[in-house]
Amino acid sequence: MFSGTDIRRTIMDPRSSAQDVHRCDLCETAIAHSFCDFCHVNLCKPCVVDHISDGYHKHTIVPFNERRSTLIYPKCGRHPHKHCELLCKDCRSFVCSSCMASEQHIGHRFVEVKHEFETKKEIIKKDKVELGVSISPKYEEIAFELENQLANLDEGYEKLTTEITKQGEEWHREIDIVINKMKTEINEIKLEHESILKKHLNEIKQMQSLINEILIVLGELEKSTEISTAIEYISKIKTFSKLPPRVNVMLPTFIPKPIDHENLYNFFGQITPLGNAMQEHVLSINQPKTSVRELLDIPELVATIQTGYHNLHSITCLNEEIFWTSGGFGSDIRCFDIKGNLLCTIKTNFRRRPIDIAVDCDGDLLYSDRGTKTVNKVKNGQTKELIKLQGWVPRQLCVTSTGDLLVTMFSDNATQSKVVRYLGSTEKQTIQFDDEGKPLYSGNEYLKYITENRNNDICVADCKAGAVVVVNEAGKLRWRYTGHRSTTKKKPFKPQGITTDSQGRILTADGDNHCIHILDQDGQFLCYIDNCDLSDPLGLCVGKNDNLFVCDYANGNVRKIKYS
Repeated sequence: MFSGTDIRRTIMDPRSSAQDVHRCDLCETAIAHSFCDFCHVNLCKPCVVDHISDGYHKHTIVPFNERRSTLIYPKCGRHPHKHCELLCKDCRSFVCSSCMASEQHIGHRFVEVKHEFETKKEIIKKDKVELGVSISPKYEEIAFELENQLANLDEGYEKLTTEITKQGEEWHREIDIVINKMKTEINEIKLEHESILKKHLNEIKQMQSLINEILIVLGELEKSTEISTAIEYISKIKTFSKLPPRVNVMLPTFIPKPIDHENLYNFFGQITPLGNAMQEHVLSINQPKTSVRELLDIPELVATIQTGYHNLHSITCLNEEIFWTSGGFGSDIRCFDIKGNLLCTIKTNFRRRPIDIAVDCDGDLLYSDRGTKTVNKVKNGQTKELIKLQGWVPRQLCVTSTGDLLVTMFSDNATQSKVVRYLGSTEKQTIQFDDEGKPLYSGNEYLKYITENRNNDICVADCKAGAVVVVNEAGKLRWRYTGHRSTTKKKPFKPQGITTDSQGRILTADGDNHCIHILDQDGQFLCYIDNCDLSDPLGLCVGKNDNLFVCDYANGNVRKIKYS
């Protein structure tokens, strides 16, 4: 690696070319024969003397072709004058020769830091190739797709707006048709109205004409002296006194219907919500390759380890040979090997036992503390607070395949429960309700052990609800398992501990019935483990070789069981 100054100097110096050799960083003219592995500078032979003349003891001069080969060992925190050349495999901490002989590391296994360094270097080299060749191009592909979506965004929304406008114009046309139809109907009613009035008017006018004729006759008779004509007169008053009925034809009325804006909106059309569909891009190189492991007809009890706990609650495997446990009413967390040797004990700062324990991707211990409402991390013997909750109390823990942390928790008033996903101390996801808004988990402070399956399903053993509740990675309910009918298992199903294996099978502890239920990843019952002297199984974990480790709550034993 070269600094920006080195690159600019090479470009600007006419004496340099693509075929030029490396030159001294001090005099900038002579060819570099040596390299300071601490200061990372090129040196010619004369300049070596000048470089180390300051008396600084950390200068490490090596031949130029061996540059950057000197390992820089970490200083020991307890013995400042010594460097740590060893790594304690049990504590996962750097140690010097003095630490190695201390009481803290009695019986521990050690490996050379140089060996671990070389192993990590190989991983780094592999990761660099994998990131550069396989993963980075995929990110570029996804970014390109997103850029195309952004570029086409305006066009898509303009098309959507045009469709709405077109629908509006169609509605306007239909409304105009309705209006014109009603106007035509009104004109027809008007003609009928006019016809009725004219008919009655003609009848009245005919009567008026007749009355006028009679009035003329009466006038003449009034002046006449002829007796016979007057005597022959017949009065018409009775006929005309019976007046024709008054015609009062009411105008039609228009009764507008109230506009139901909500239904109008729904009748007009519907805008579908934003479809935020996330397609998972999982590279096949990261998929675990596992051989098929069939279930044994009769599970085999491989080992029984006494932990000394009166009530054993939780277990988490560091590897196939070492595991952490917590239980009883004490505050300590103990690490054992498969032979029952107590490797180390961690004292926590609270009176009651840790609620649950887990191991992260770096092999560091995590534990939940009900009293302080925290999740804590133990690294190199030091404990630090990872998560601090407000209004909620942490319960069980699970570290996912991607390094996220899943935490079950209940509210302070013990009426709600949920699962929260964290990346470090940052909350990423909350899982609490199904699609109908109903709680996925029972609202109480009872056990809710949690695990992640190989298909990224999240599995919770809800003891009080008597169900294993499984949601997918997005938090959508997949299925519930409420037990299996059996003539030998008489007590209600109350799942406690839960874990999964390399085949995607789910194992959950049924303490009241002294057995383990094994399910497939779709919730179908496969079989029981009920022959391995299980008294009250509680916490579970599965090692890398699919061996099952079971906490027996009543007697404090850990049982290692081979079932596949």
